[in-house]
Amino acid sequence: MLEKITEIILRYVEVNREDIKPESRFMEDLGFTSYDFMSMLGEIEDELNVEVNQEEAANIRTVQEAVDYLERIS
Repeated sequence: MLEKITEIILRYVEVNREDIKPESRFMEDLGFTSYDFMSMLGEIEDELNVEVNQEEAANIRTVQEAVDYLERIS
């Protein structure tokens, strides 16, 4: 799941693959805007065929938190 999320992250922000770590924070470390983050979640829903709860997603700060959440709802 981490690899899949990394691939999607690379479509949204200009960072090096090796800079995307489980502890990376979307906003502070990877440079996501709120719009980027919500757009990425929409793409994740389409690609993984899951439904992301917007209230729960608002609490996701790091790549690992996203991975954990997506593994839980998949």
